Amino acid sequence: MLMLWNLGLGPMLNSWPAVGGRIMVIAHMGRVSGKRRETPVNFAPDGEAVLCLSGFGRRSDWYQNLMADPRVEVRLPRARWSGVAEDISRSVERASLVRRVLIASGFAAYLAGINPRRVSDPELERLTEDYRLVRIRPV
Repeated sequence: MLMLWNLGLGPMLNSWPAVGGRIMVIAHMGRVSGKRRETPVNFAPDGEAVLCLSGFGRRSDWYQNLMADPRVEVRLPRARWSGVAEDISRSVERASLVRRVLIASGFAAYLAGINPRRVSDPELERLTEDYRLVRIRPV
């Protein structure tokens, strides 16, 4: 995925979001190595910000890196900006925000066994209780 982004194919990868999902690349600093890391993730727009999910919860390296140093660079299909990440997993809007990201992820949500268009809010909360919801705001 990163190779395709680096070849300038990010807009093409996002051309059919209902199937392939909306994908961005987050550039962040490794909390142990101190090296720049890049991670492709599904996202949903949230005004000027973007939302993404750590489907493997707190144990995802990229999530841990963002929590250690929230300064990131966001590479969207047609934009690139610096931002600050925050975990908003305890938001009162969590279910609706998680649903937006899952819908924007195309087939990925279905591979995880979740139909984001049909699942109830309580069931969505149960199925995604370990997921971390991250908002990245431009700076």
